[in-house]
Amino acid sequence: MPVPSVFPTDTLHVRPWPDVVIDEVGHDPRSPYVERFWLGVLGPTATWLMRRLATGLEATPAGFELDLAGTASELGIGSRGGQSSPFVRSLQRCCRFGAAELVDDATLRVRRKLPPLTRAQVERLPEALRASHDHWTARHAPGSTVAVEHLRNRARHLALSLLELGEDGEATERQLHRWRIHPAMAHDATAWAVARHRAATAMHLTEERPFPPTAA
Repeated sequence: MPVPSVFPTDTLHVRPWPDVVIDEVGHDPRSPYVERFWLGVLGPTATWLMRRLATGLEATPAGFELDLAGTASELGIGSRGGQSSPFVRSLQRCCRFGAAELVDDATLRVRRKLPPLTRAQVERLPEALRASHDHWTARHAPGSTVAVEHLRNRARHLALSLLELGEDGEATERQLHRWRIHPAMAHDATAWAVARHRAATAMHLTEERPFPPTAA
C-alpha cells in the first residue's frame, strides 16, 4: 500500500514484521552495519526512523502507537507539507526498500532487522564503501551462509513432511508461508520436496512391481 500524503489519524499502529530468514541473518537497524552500509540507501532520516521503530518494538514487542507529529519533531523534521514532507518521504523510503510496509492507513509493519545489501545495492555504493563491504562480507559471510543453509534445509524437510502426509505442492507452499518462511525459500523448498517425493514414490513402485515371468 502506498504511503498517503496525509494520514487520517495522528498515530500509526506499529507492529513487527517477522521473517524467519531476515530475522536470522539480518542486522539490527541500530547496528554498525546499517549505519555504515544502509545509510546511503535509506537516507539519514529514514535510517534514524528505523532506529526509533526498532527501539519501540524492543520495548513493546507486540507493537505500539507511533505519534506522527511527535516523532517528526524528535527527528528534527516537519510533519507537514503533504507528499513532499520529509517525514512522509522517510516513510516512503522505508517501505520502498522493504524495511516497512503500510498494511492500511493506520497500521505499519516494521522489520526488526534489515537484510544484508543485495549485490546491486552494493554496486551503487561509493568505491571506498564497496571495498569496506567486501571486507566485512569476507569476515562475516561464513556464519551467515551457515545460518541460511540451516534455514533452507529446515524448510525443505518441513515441505517433504507435508507431502508425505498427503498435501499437494500448492498446499505445501501455502503452509510454509503461514509458518512465516520467506516466499522465495518456501518456493525452493517445495520444488525440492516435490522432486524428492516423486523420485521416492517412483522407486517404491519399481520395487513393488513383479518381475516378468522368465521363458521356460
